[in-house]
Amino acid sequence: MTTLTDRPNTALLVIDVQVGVVEGAHERDSVVAAIAALVERARGEGVPVVWVQHSSEENLPIGGDGWRIVPELKPDEAEPLVAKLWPDSFEETTLEDVLAGLGVGRLVVTGAQTDECVRSTLHGAITRGYDALLVGDAHTTEDLSQWGAPTPDKVIAHTNLYWANHGAPGRTAGTVAAAEVDFARG
Repeated sequence: MTTLTDRPNTALLVIDVQVGVVEGAHERDSVVAAIAALVERARGEGVPVVWVQHSSEENLPIGGDGWRIVPELKPDEAEPLVAKLWPDSFEETTLEDVLAGLGVGRLVVTGAQTDECVRSTLHGAITRGYDALLVGDAHTTEDLSQWGAPTPDKVIAHTNLYWANHGAPGRTAGTVAAAEVDFARG
């Protein structure tokens, strides 16, 4: 259970599923489809969907084509959109305030890049008292193997294994397939 005892709710967190972030990502289409299905399920169950959108002057300038959320995903105007500049979605953003306002203590995490923003946000969540569940088939990354990183499939598999065995006092972590996500579990 979350250590945020006054926050019984769950939210689906969609991190950086932007045109310029996922255009060359591993299994892009299947990951985006899994996220789209989770978004629809969350909406149908009354679970808040919180969108995170990265920007940088060099690669993702605000308003540019690469900065936009992929066309397959359509944030609802009523759903919070958190702008960020750093890998951890909590760093110098409104995310904590948004989640507090929604009474959220448990996050179901999806998005990109697995080895940067997704992992940083998972750690940011758990250190701030949240339960953080990673959806194993709803996150992706690009191929950075030419710079010495493992191939994307291995990065994703390792992150899924790593987070499945993570935890902290009073908080839970874990990895689950999109089809097995239970938004109602408290």
